[in-house]
Amino acid sequence: MKLKHPPSSSSQTLTSTASSHDATLLVRETLRISADLASAPPSPSVSAERRPEMASFGLNDRQFVDSSLRLLCCEEIDGRRWKYFADESVNCGSQPLKKNAIRAVSLQSPQAPVEEFMGFIRSYVVPEGFPGSVTPSYVPYMTWRALKHFFGGAMGVFTTQTLLNSVGVSKHRATPGAIAINWILKDGAGRVGKMLYARQGKKFDYDLKQLRFAGDLLMELGAGVELVTAVVPQFFLPLACAANVAKNVGAVTSTSTRTPIYKAFAKGENIGDVTAKGECVGNLADLLGTGLSIMIAKRNPSLVKTFALLSFGYVFSSYQEVKSVVLHTLNRARFTVAVESFLRTGRVPTLQDGNSRENIFSFPWKKHRPIVLGPRFREAFQDPNSYLAVKPIFEKEQYIVSYNPFKGNIYVLLKDQAKSDDVLKAAFHGHVLLHIIRSSTDKQSSSRKQREDELSASLLSTADLQAHVIESYKMVSALYMPFKSKAKEQVKRNLPLNDTISDRSFFFLNFKQAKT
Repeated sequence: MKLKHPPSSSSQTLTSTASSHDATLLVRETLRISADLASAPPSPSVSAERRPEMASFGLNDRQFVDSSLRLLCCEEIDGRRWKYFADESVNCGSQPLKKNAIRAVSLQSPQAPVEEFMGFIRSYVVPEGFPGSVTPSYVPYMTWRALKHFFGGAMGVFTTQTLLNSVGVSKHRATPGAIAINWILKDGAGRVGKMLYARQGKKFDYDLKQLRFAGDLLMELGAGVELVTAVVPQFFLPLACAANVAKNVGAVTSTSTRTPIYKAFAKGENIGDVTAKGECVGNLADLLGTGLSIMIAKRNPSLVKTFALLSFGYVFSSYQEVKSVVLHTLNRARFTVAVESFLRTGRVPTLQDGNSRENIFSFPWKKHRPIVLGPRFREAFQDPNSYLAVKPIFEKEQYIVSYNPFKGNIYVLLKDQAKSDDVLKAAFHGHVLLHIIRSSTDKQSSSRKQREDELSASLLSTADLQAHVIESYKMVSALYMPFKSKAKEQVKRNLPLNDTISDRSFFFLNFKQAKT
């Protein structure tokens, strides 16, 4: 609400600002109406038909202002403004003003129907206060999300039609009871798969981009299997069950990763509003895709070509959707991007740059990684001598970093007293050691794959390994705090003013519980 001092000194101090245009408008209107009243003969009053709430509040659609009205205050709601006046003509002596003595004057001209319609649409698809209430990455994310749901809704028409034909609904090859049992078994298998996949737990938090994209791939796989039932309808039940399991697993992934993504877009306490509008956009796009697909299906297009086109659009939109998300925390993939950039250039990439360079195909179940976090002791050391060689170096640390030349991996082990900062430092140390070993094996190679192959093939002696570990320890002692400070600075630039960040909320890594 905006409140301003009225021009008259006798007015109550209620308002703070008002435009000169509004004041000029009121003066002109007052002079015009006063002249009309002086020249026009008296006419019987015609009571206009008003809504009950307007009548009780004295709402005046016309901007009527005369000498008997005293300005009370100005009001602004969603860009629309009003001025409220007290009608002193209905005041009897020293008695207080009556309830219907307040008049409201609208200060804006009526909107065009197109503008009113667009405002109505915006109230359903964008959060209140947009664009200031969300981060800049919200618009590209919602654009790709809408396209993904459009292709998904269109594909759903063809898959459902195929399933119904395969189960025997259209050709009456089965009794209604058998059809119902097959359909129920199909849905039941999907629910079982959903429950089994829910045990992934915390992976939905720190690898949500990778899991979200993997879930969409499973949705497409399930849709493809459903289409196969048209070729072999006698195998409807096993194929439909497998397809429904895949699609339900994808649905669990989408639901579980939804809140962290919307939280990254929200500025302030408006996560609920952002979530509601995001789901509305998805549902609207899904309905549009479904309607278009129904019209296309009447022409009996090629099922294979149609599925290939819609599937490509769905997967491409899904990839761009997760790539457009800018998260404020470092998971394993984004941490790798940040450390490698810091070791090469001395700078930590911005949140936007780091998120855009994140490898979406680095799925959490991938086994072949150059750095293994939280391994078992026997995985990290091939013999007692290799452990005894590096143990004294890490006496003051809550972790141990080692390299197994036979497996070609860096192993990062945690001690039982390790805290959040120790976890971050241990992971940083692992990347520093990997950087040193890669540089020593082949300084000329620029191909990552070639470097990893040569790293796996090289066998370091215990003395060489100890020398590399000592060198990495010195580098970590000098570089860790500057890296941590620069990384946090990049995050704080994108956080709301009142938000703070801790080591635990800043960094997510999938460490196993094995500690030494």
